Amino acid sequence: MSHFQWPPKYDPEFLPDEDQVHWSPEIETMDPGDREKDIIVPKLKAQLQYCYSQSTFYKQRFDEAGFDPDKLNSVADLKNVPILYKDDLRAAQNQHPPYGDYLCIEPESVFRIHGTSGTTGRPTYFGISRDDWERIGYAHARIMWSFGIRPSHKVFIGSFFSNYMGSWGALIGAERMRATVFPFGAGVPGQTERSFEWLASLKPEIFYGTPSYALYMGEKARASGYNPEEFGFKVLFFSGEPGAGIPATKKKIEDLYGGICIDCGSTSEMSPWMTNAETADRLGMLLWDDLVYTEIVHPDTKEPVADGEDGILVYTHLERDSQPMIRFYAGDITRREQKSNPCGRTYARLPDGLFGRADDMITIRGENVYLTAIEDVLVGDSRYGGEFRAIVDKKGSMDELTVQSEMQETDEDTQKQLAEKLRVRLGVRVNVELLTSGQLERTEFKAKRLIDRRK
Repeated sequence: MSHFQWPPKYDPEFLPDEDQVHWSPEIETMDPGDREKDIIVPKLKAQLQYCYSQSTFYKQRFDEAGFDPDKLNSVADLKNVPILYKDDLRAAQNQHPPYGDYLCIEPESVFRIHGTSGTTGRPTYFGISRDDWERIGYAHARIMWSFGIRPSHKVFIGSFFSNYMGSWGALIGAERMRATVFPFGAGVPGQTERSFEWLASLKPEIFYGTPSYALYMGEKARASGYNPEEFGFKVLFFSGEPGAGIPATKKKIEDLYGGICIDCGSTSEMSPWMTNAETADRLGMLLWDDLVYTEIVHPDTKEPVADGEDGILVYTHLERDSQPMIRFYAGDITRREQKSNPCGRTYARLPDGLFGRADDMITIRGENVYLTAIEDVLVGDSRYGGEFRAIVDKKGSMDELTVQSEMQETDEDTQKQLAEKLRVRLGVRVNVELLTSGQLERTEFKAKRLIDRRK
């Protein structure tokens, strides 16, 4: 692929040698400044010019902001473009159904339709072109290569096949790599239990799903007389939840299955969603910024934050012709650092992964509390029974946080010890209710653990 060809066309037959560390060594090991100047800025400029010429939505937004994409000379110029929110997408699709006036191709050229579930509002439709679908598969194959996945592997996909983009992204990435794909799915009653015989027999080297489903599946496997380590997983990669980036949860998954746990994922709107992804070194997610350019901004001012400071992720597509997202506000909280990576890739990384969402962060008596911190404390306790809930109430004028946790021991001493661990870690007093294992509902998809009764 020429660095200046846009949109890029990738060789559908290309595959690196299996012992090659990098899929695209020239790009992945470039000096970050050279990659920005020679690849990112030309792609960014071409993407914004395309959006301006093909979409009334973006033309109006750019004109109202006084932004001329022809004059973009650096990534710093991107801050002159308005940030894009999910409500903007919903409003555009309400006014110009079904895809909104940010669709940059003819509706007849839409190859795949995906979207959000609409559980908190009107569904958002994703119209994806055939070329974009192929580029997503290529990008995911390239990134999955960094996990250690190879064409000789079998990839078990234990996730819903629906509008949800996660399972499809894993599928087409594995297919593009020419790996053997085992799309078992999830969600049908009894399906998890039926998978054990298949796994024990076929022994796929790779697992994809959500962290909560991997723990659920391991729990069910042991109850059915199977040892999860004997399934043979060497790499387990995840999206949809922050669990794979939480040290205690990562260790629990690795101890359960005997393979390495890889954290990855951004949002469905931003597919290829693997552009935040750990490599086999597991030192934090790298930002593959020649595929999707990523900013981290202050939640209030929306100004870029310095490396090491907490902020909200804002993404911009660099290779999308169908429904590009330009400065999309994802709502995930993280921090970035630019350090050398043992694998030789020179991308910046998120050392703590995505450690919260703006809508999953709760403020208790002036302190910001993240569900990921609660999970890290609980899962790191050897007595943890497998599931928890965080419940927020208002008692008079005071906010109260109660953590319901399944534990193997439910005596008063355990309750006091856990309450103290949480108080020290979170900085606020926590009420603790101990439950026996199995009392809280499990999920085969994303776990819903926050219940805010103040709303």
